[in-house]
Amino acid sequence: MKITIIGTGYVGLVTGACLAQLGNHVVCLDVDQRKIQMLNDGGIPIHEPGLDVLVAENRAAGRLQFTSNIAEGVAHGQLQFIAVGTPPDEDGSADLQYVLAAARNIAAPRDEFQVGVNKSTVPVGTGDKVRDAINEVLQQRKVNHEFAVVSNPEFLKEGAAVEDFTHPDRIVIGCDTSASGQRAQQLMRNLYGPFQRDHDCICWMDVRSAELTKYAANAMLASRISFMNELARLADVVGADIEAVRHGIGSDKRIGPSFLYAGCGYGGSCFPKDVQALARTGQELGLELKILRAVEEVNDLQKQVLPNKIFARFGENLQGMRFALWG
Repeated sequence: MKITIIGTGYVGLVTGACLAQLGNHVVCLDVDQRKIQMLNDGGIPIHEPGLDVLVAENRAAGRLQFTSNIAEGVAHGQLQFIAVGTPPDEDGSADLQYVLAAARNIAAPRDEFQVGVNKSTVPVGTGDKVRDAINEVLQQRKVNHEFAVVSNPEFLKEGAAVEDFTHPDRIVIGCDTSASGQRAQQLMRNLYGPFQRDHDCICWMDVRSAELTKYAANAMLASRISFMNELARLADVVGADIEAVRHGIGSDKRIGPSFLYAGCGYGGSCFPKDVQALARTGQELGLELKILRAVEEVNDLQKQVLPNKIFARFGENLQGMRFALWG
């Protein structure tokens, strides 16, 4: 298949390289000319085990190309993957300007059926906004051709992204029930066919459910982290060993051991903004999502636990002391 990836950040580059490895012809588009130049020169702007080899192999085979030319990039693919950033606004909501700009670019040069596939983490209802943005450009061009909008959120872990993409627990795809949506569904089924090894790992649903699934997954994992951190503070007070408690509850198959480690709180580029954005969505709709607010509050408090322990042990004057960080 001919595929365009809009955005060569973490998600876009991994997606492009892995899809090219399956034999697809992929063009990765980014307006950052320095990043594109680096990729064309054989460099990699992010560190991810195995990604450099995939990029080099598929560039050499002619299946993976990089460009900053918008018209050239979007003219290539029947499947147009949007993998751009959605940074948080001051109020915690997701900034969709880059997603909608990509949508408008998709509609510019092609006059045949195409599918806009959203991989960016976006609020529920963004698929409708993407569809409206594409329609607006088509009307300005006085062109009427068929297209579909699909939600296909990513679930990649840093340090294991290539493995996660090529051996997924599940692939979430949201399509509508229109004729164009059914046509898009078949294209997506064909694209991800090689991943259907011993079982069907595709979770088919509507677009809004797929958008919510991504936020819900990250919020659930963040909730586990905050719960364990709160439990760890209780364990300190009552004289219990939180590691023993973790092993005891993680051995329950209904709970499992993942994301049960107490620490300094969750961070990174996803959990904080996704928890905030999901809570903000509820607020805009008149729903107070109390658990999410508590998850965020516990995480903020946890950032002070380690410094407070250090001050309690060594006093407030730490000048000249050396501390080792493990992990």
